[in-house]
Amino acid sequence: MREMTKGETMDERPARGTYRHGDLQRALLDAGIALARAGGPEAVVLREATRRAGVVPNAAYRHFASRHDLLRAVRASALASLAAAMEAELAALPADADPATDARGRVRAVGIGYLRFARAEPGLFRAAFTISPDDWPAVAVPRPEDGRHPCQLLGAALDRMVEAGLLAADRRPGAEFVAWSAVHGLATLLIAGPLSRLDPAAADRVGDRLLEMVEKGLAG
Repeated sequence: MREMTKGETMDERPARGTYRHGDLQRALLDAGIALARAGGPEAVVLREATRRAGVVPNAAYRHFASRHDLLRAVRASALASLAAAMEAELAALPADADPATDARGRVRAVGIGYLRFARAEPGLFRAAFTISPDDWPAVAVPRPEDGRHPCQLLGAALDRMVEAGLLAADRRPGAEFVAWSAVHGLATLLIAGPLSRLDPAAADRVGDRLLEMVEKGLAG
């Protein structure tokens, strides 16, 4: 162990010399993501993240001033991962579908991606939507750092429904919040409620039925 220099306190000693500029912040975020994946937002603790990153707790404060700051960064990353799962479903849609089929397929794809991510990554899914009361005024629709958000993807799919004549323009405002609430509610029931005991095939069937009902309900 390195000896302290004269006048140097324990807190002032460098934690380790292997981190280049920026690496520690990434290491702490990766540790926070791993904690959320294993135990949800409640498991994201700054001291444990620093332990996993191999540094003393005080070293973390240069990058995350509090647990709340780390949790916000984890939340942004989780939202981006959720958006990526939805985009993967969108990318698998046929490119030559007619407008109506394409619009229906897009709404279904974003819903399927949402539900599949929730079931595959329940800890990250819960972390994606954990919001402090102090955040509410600024984060009514929380955005990940790269700008993608699941609600934006759903909104674009609903716009396609309007363009295809499947959703009346006067029913479009706020439609994403109605659809989002329904799908998010099912996701929560599947990962932490009475539907969590369903086998994967049964969960898929329930999801398909819900998405069909959402589509028909939006179309009126």
